[in-house]
Amino acid sequence: MLSFLIRLLLTTAVLVDRLERRLDDQAARRRFSAEGGQATAEYALVLLGAAAIALLLAAWAAKSGAISRLFDAVVDQLVDKVG
Repeated sequence: MLSFLIRLLLTTAVLVDRLERRLDDQAARRRFSAEGGQATAEYALVLLGAAAIALLLAAWAAKSGAISRLFDAVVDQLVDKVG
């Protein structure tokens, strides 16, 4: 799991670097302002960070058995109400 997150962060860094290089290009500067590109890159980094946290939470929940206990509790309540 940790190696996946490290690869994800490295890939993100490469993508941000490519985006910054494109913004340095003269034609790209005419189409997009440098600040707009920076805001887009920052937004992408925040989304990737949130996804990484969600993956860690899901992995913890799956490993600890919290998901199966939650599912069992929901099914038990449904069976009690129906039957």
